[in-house]
Amino acid sequence: MDQPVLPGGGRPPDAVARELSRNLRVDSVSRLGPTPALTLDADALVRAAVETMRAGRSGCLLVTSGGRLVGLFTERDLLTRVLAVGRSLDIPLREVMTPSPTTAEWHEPLRIAIRRMQEGGYRHLPIVDSTGRPVGVLSARQVVHYIVEHFPAVVFNQPPDPRQFPEAPEGA
Repeated sequence: MDQPVLPGGGRPPDAVARELSRNLRVDSVSRLGPTPALTLDADALVRAAVETMRAGRSGCLLVTSGGRLVGLFTERDLLTRVLAVGRSLDIPLREVMTPSPTTAEWHEPLRIAIRRMQEGGYRHLPIVDSTGRPVGVLSARQVVHYIVEHFPAVVFNQPPDPRQFPEAPEGA
């Protein structure tokens, strides 16, 4: 069924919202091309994690033990669990990582991954295979780029404050 077209070539907001909702159910996490995972063993030192994150230009690192994901270490962890409390950079990651992080699998619908990120307030979501081995990281930035790329009208036509309305019509 063809979508109705508004004057000027646009589609009604409810049609765009339905299309976005459908795409988030259909497209899998793999569609966003999650960043390859930077990993270190749980016994590695925080100093090594900082160097790895800096070299990889990443805000997070997946912590493993025996090749399986056991934790997540982020810039926020460095600031709040190490630097803010005066701990040494020469301690093992296992002492300051976020243990047992929420994850998603490569084939899961994007909607589920986004919901997990939103509910937990996460900026990074580890992507694992069916055996729990890390394969990548999905970032909030990648989600935003996906939405902007596929639905620019939804993003670019939003008012700065949705509760604010112009007092007079704009344009000619």
